[in-house]
Amino acid sequence: MLKKIHVEQAVGLTLGHDMTRVIPGKCKEVAFPRGHVIRKEDIPVLLSMGKEHVFITEGQDGEVHEEVAARRLADAFAGGEFDRSGVKEGRINLVAAKNGVFKVDLPLLGQINSVDGVVLATRHNNTVCHPGMVLAGTKIIPLYIPEADLRKVEDLCKKQDQVLRILPFKLTKVGVVVTGSEVYKGLIQDKFTDTIKRKAEELGAHIEHSVVVPDDENMIAGAILDMKARGCEIIFACGGFSVDPDDVTVEGVEQTGAEIIAYGAPVMPGSMCLVAYLDGVPILGAPACAIWNKATVIEVFFPRMLAGDRITRNEVAELGHGGLCLNCEPCVYPLCPFCK
Repeated sequence: MLKKIHVEQAVGLTLGHDMTRVIPGKCKEVAFPRGHVIRKEDIPVLLSMGKEHVFITEGQDGEVHEEVAARRLADAFAGGEFDRSGVKEGRINLVAAKNGVFKVDLPLLGQINSVDGVVLATRHNNTVCHPGMVLAGTKIIPLYIPEADLRKVEDLCKKQDQVLRILPFKLTKVGVVVTGSEVYKGLIQDKFTDTIKRKAEELGAHIEHSVVVPDDENMIAGAILDMKARGCEIIFACGGFSVDPDDVTVEGVEQTGAEIIAYGAPVMPGSMCLVAYLDGVPILGAPACAIWNKATVIEVFFPRMLAGDRITRNEVAELGHGGLCLNCEPCVYPLCPFCK
């Protein structure tokens, strides 16, 4: 444990924790690190910092110091797809070492943060990440934590797998089916293909094949099936998702035999969308707003599909909380799922 002692009686003794000095407007730094043996000339400096007492080490059987605890927690929480920062003020950051989708086991995260003195703070589940991006930070609240509490967290992670993962992007071939008789006849220019091309290339994918078809469910179904036959790993069906009777994209997708996970999502902009799977190949129905809005439902679903992360109906329903994007420049809501 730590023992409190007056600075003038501490010469020759070992500090049990970092002593931080704050110079307003200039810096916040560690003036005396843990393990420093106090010298006579240190006393005036400590007093100038407002420290009349210090805490020295006096045997911590069964206790783990914050720096050691942070390293052990980081190892328990994340695997090789993460880099670790150095320990600063008892905290270690977990940093992405690859491109992909950041996954958080939310129930396990809650269990971890329910252990007294343990803190794991993360970015949102399903955040798109790139090398160097800080995704989580961990530390303990007290200076020392009981070994039993630290082991409890480590055992939780061993039993339930790591709480943090990165799913790398692995699909690259994108097919685009643009629907709409007015586009098919050349009355309106196709702007969907360039939009999807830009979004795909930003994530390391490319358009393998694209086609424009009229508002005909048979032709829409045929185009989607053709995309699959050409080896497209993700298929976009663009347009034709409104309540207009002429919009039959949903019917075209159904005709392929695909399993429709959701038609419509509690996400704005982009609520008139579709998520389906055709023999494991994801189909993403893109609404017209994707052409002019920087962030839409595509930014929510597309990265996960590229990472091979299957989307469920329950997950779509849960998007309502945080699913309203204001398209701010810059974003004023740091937890926004669109611009995390």
